[in-house]
Amino acid sequence: MPAPESPAELARERVAAFSDRVRTIREQLHRVVIGQDATIDQLLTCAMTGSHALLVGVPGLAKTLMVKALASAFDWKFSRVQFTPDLMPSDITGYELLGRDPQAAAPAMVFRPGPVFANLVLADEINRAAPKTQSALLEAMAERHVTVGGRTHPLEDPFLVVATQNPIEQEGTYPLPEAQLDRFMMEIHIDYPTPEQEEEIVLRTTGGAVQMPNAILDRAAFLELRDLVLAVPVARSVASYAVRLCGASRPGDSRADRYVNDYVAWGAGPRGSQNLVLASKAHALLQGRTAPTVDDVRAVALPILRHRMIANHRAIGDAVGAPAIVTHLLKAVAA
Repeated sequence: MPAPESPAELARERVAAFSDRVRTIREQLHRVVIGQDATIDQLLTCAMTGSHALLVGVPGLAKTLMVKALASAFDWKFSRVQFTPDLMPSDITGYELLGRDPQAAAPAMVFRPGPVFANLVLADEINRAAPKTQSALLEAMAERHVTVGGRTHPLEDPFLVVATQNPIEQEGTYPLPEAQLDRFMMEIHIDYPTPEQEEEIVLRTTGGAVQMPNAILDRAAFLELRDLVLAVPVARSVASYAVRLCGASRPGDSRADRYVNDYVAWGAGPRGSQNLVLASKAHALLQGRTAPTVDDVRAVALPILRHRMIANHRAIGDAVGAPAIVTHLLKAVAA
């Protein structure tokens, strides 16, 4: 009779199975998206932790295509909302109208679900909508339900919002409130492709319709992967480093140095620490390891912290931005 496998062996087997599935997903996504390896890994990190993502990039860098491909690979229900100044909250959440309820004899108010009732919602150019409309999406992001006509309607699980922003065209936009920015795990910046990648993009996209990836996982298989990420153990030293990193970003805190006190108005809150640890778990698994280290926290720190750092007027005058502040923190806070 063979000896039972040890917990360490079982953990390695589960990580190996996870790596195989993720490798297949990556291959499917790269059938549609050329390059952008770091962006795809960051999107996968958000997806496999059940977190929202904010994509920032100039037009034409395949932001929408990338999100649609991700939904196709996971076999998720996908919806896209183009945010405009005249968009109303009911255009997102849905609305009630007078109709005939099959279970009632008389006409009654019937709820018509909006596009937020999907597994993956693409909020395109989210900063073009008025704050009232943005707040309607905030309830869905924070609570995983929407309230219409005094009734609460739960959203499907999994539920993710991926929003996009154009960094160069700011006329007619409304800055996202800090409370909503904090709901995004990562602010993912997309760069221009290399010349070789751009040539491949041109050849692929001018020869016919782009084929979406094949579905790799069903809902149950995805939830199993997500549960595996959440179950990854984290050493107290790793959690302590994440907390110290966020604490050092807060001006007036005893852990903050002169650079932070000079240039930061508000630092990262506790949700920053939570997301650092959560993303470090996914990052470790994506690298084929069973538990995260401080290096995993450092690897995910920039996209997690840069939109949580609010620079003050002195920083603006000295051209010191959030990425520079995060880079300073990674150097200043010892592991």
